[in-house]
Amino acid sequence: MNELPVVLLTSAIHPDEHARLARHANIVLPADPRPDTLRHAIAPAHGVIVRNPLPADIFEHAPRLKAVVRHGVGLDMIPMEAARRFPVVVANVPGANTATVVEYCLGAMLHLRRPLARLDGMLREQGWGPARAYGESSGELHGATCGIVGVGAIGRRLATVAGALGMHTLGLTRRPETLPPGVRAVDRETLMRESDVIVLCCPLTEATRGLVDEAALSVVRPGAILINVARGPVVDTPALLRALTDGRLAGAALDVHDVQPLPADAPILRGPNVLLTPHVAGSTGASMRRMSEGAVDEMLRILAGQEPVNRV
Repeated sequence: MNELPVVLLTSAIHPDEHARLARHANIVLPADPRPDTLRHAIAPAHGVIVRNPLPADIFEHAPRLKAVVRHGVGLDMIPMEAARRFPVVVANVPGANTATVVEYCLGAMLHLRRPLARLDGMLREQGWGPARAYGESSGELHGATCGIVGVGAIGRRLATVAGALGMHTLGLTRRPETLPPGVRAVDRETLMRESDVIVLCCPLTEATRGLVDEAALSVVRPGAILINVARGPVVDTPALLRALTDGRLAGAALDVHDVQPLPADAPILRGPNVLLTPHVAGSTGASMRRMSEGAVDEMLRILAGQEPVNRV
């Protein structure tokens, strides 16, 4: 009888997909995703499903490793340069949470431009008059301009939704010729200057690290808001906090952060009109199932000697 392969999960996946994988592999789920824990746990593994950052030297501790599958899309959790020096196949699961992230962006826009929860609180605590006056000063999305940084699968879907709401859309991308109809290609300064809603959904690269810095924030239009579902280091957080504090930026929604988990003493926690969430823009019950299903499918393909659908 053939011995089952060993698959390491850096964090738990959807329970139904865990059970399916367990029929074909012995699963290792470590107590925590710290680098030293992962280095030790990966030693017997033939495959790893990645939900947490892998240490840069992880492959040096994985003599049997064949498959690395990202539970999602972003590859910044995998040391890709190192992976190319080892006989491992890397795959991801694009599209599994595209709609999920777009819904988060829409919710964040409404939270900051049309703050219904705050209105509810004012009505309960201060009464009808103050709440009504506050509501009459809130913003709309219809007719506003949405600037999208990174017009890939998520950015394109967001542009469609924004257009359906009557928003104008701008796009900042390395390949402006690929922009969908209705999205105007612009440079960084133009996007920051003309957008009422700025949405970051680009990958983290050396070109995008610190893209939203003091210079970019110095030209934002009054009342603009910023939403980051990309990666924390795309934004210069101290510069963002200054822009929020002095009123240049009317609000921000940050799902990703320079350090994760977000430290309890992080200065951004004290920022005005900031919506903070723990990297869940792409995570719902439904999207977790889709990502887990896709990751298990790819893992089983690779371990069976087949080519993955989404090799990277």
